[in-house]
Amino acid sequence: MQEAFGIVIFVVVGVAIVIAIYAAVGSGALYKQIGRGGMSLDRDDDNMRPLTQVVSQAVADEEIRQMLTAKNARREARGQESVDVEAEMARLKAPAGIDPALEAEIRTMVIARNSRRERQGKEPLDVDTEVRRQVEEFGG
Repeated sequence: MQEAFGIVIFVVVGVAIVIAIYAAVGSGALYKQIGRGGMSLDRDDDNMRPLTQVVSQAVADEEIRQMLTAKNARREARGQESVDVEAEMARLKAPAGIDPALEAEIRTMVIARNSRRERQGKEPLDVDTEVRRQVEEFGG
């Protein structure tokens, strides 16, 4: 009787292992769908295409124009002089200059790089040209 008990235990454990492996392999797709529903924000719909750069820039310009128009309305309600919307748009969209302290730091780094290049026997870079290049690279 005790010998049969050991065999039954091993058979039941073996069958349970096989069923667990089958369930784990078969339910992989189900776990990938958890949290994905009609209200999910991270779904991959073909209908939802990202806006192109031109369209998104046009939308941003229109929103800025609306904000400036509302700002003018508030200024007029307070009795202040209104601002030209298009001139303010041009000022806001103009590329920002680089901070003088950052430019000085870049110039210091270029001079230090030139010192290393001279110690290595290489020709030094033109400081002004290299500073301009790095400022443009950083978006200035």
